Amino acid sequence: MKKGFVLLAIVLFLGSCENKIDRKNAYVPESSGNLNHVTVVMPESDWNANLGNSVREALQQTYEGLPFDEPQFSINYLNPKTFSGFARQGRNVVWFQRDSLARFQLAENQFARPQILAQITGEDADIQQFYFEENATLLRRAFQENERKEKLRRISKSLTTEKSLGDRFGIELSYPSAYETVKDTTNFVWIQKPIQKGHLNIIAYTLDQSALEGKYTDKILDIRDSIGKIYVPGRLEGSYQITERAFLPYFYKTELDQKKAYLTKGTWEVANDFMAGPFVNYAILDTIEKRWIVIEGFAFAPSANKREYMFELNTILSTLKQQ
Repeated sequence: MKKGFVLLAIVLFLGSCENKIDRKNAYVPESSGNLNHVTVVMPESDWNANLGNSVREALQQTYEGLPFDEPQFSINYLNPKTFSGFARQGRNVVWFQRDSLARFQLAENQFARPQILAQITGEDADIQQFYFEENATLLRRAFQENERKEKLRRISKSLTTEKSLGDRFGIELSYPSAYETVKDTTNFVWIQKPIQKGHLNIIAYTLDQSALEGKYTDKILDIRDSIGKIYVPGRLEGSYQITERAFLPYFYKTELDQKKAYLTKGTWEVANDFMAGPFVNYAILDTIEKRWIVIEGFAFAPSANKREYMFELNTILSTLKQQ
């Protein structure tokens, strides 16, 4: 029986692009809500039972690379009786409905723009839960991309005109004008944005193409520690930023700007002081110039949740392009 469900779910999803209502020319209001929030609509009895537990587990997976656990998405639960009018204008919506037809379907801009709406139907909560779980990874990716695009849209309203990264390294990065260059020296640029009780930071430097040969994971951490000692001092004399080694960072092989890249997510700390926070680091291979371009974002936000800060930095770094 489950195999039939899986096949039907796949067929319906693949066919959903063809079955979507073309709303390009139809008026729908602008979507609303905080970034990385998802509206979930189902009966309260299901929300407090297995189906609700499954949704919470899938959508509130830990946001990777933070010192303390924070969920990937915050959930706004709604009873179907209240899901009308303004309540339908969330940017990311999961709507469970009882129906004899069992399906999982994604729709764009159904009630607002931009919006991703996931509709899961089935004759009971068990069937709906099966369809949801089979497509949970797909749904998370759709919401992640929707939020990344929304963040870029907001950033585009006030882009910086600074050219320190272009002048120094021949790269472009889309970031808000609230960020300012605080250090620009030989092979190192540091850009910073003040926040309440802290700051967000972007740093960039280059390495020789041979610098990451061998065990690249160790090389990346050793190099960022040496860069921190030279360029990123702490508050106290003799203190400087290093990588927290007690918890092994996450390492990935990926691509950025259609180039081979290494992605590292972890926690920084300060040698000889008590400061720490999350960082995300890309090393991008530039075969033309025979170098690695390293671009990193890190947040200093003591006693504050850091998901949204790192989401901003991750989104900014994703825009890197070589001139």
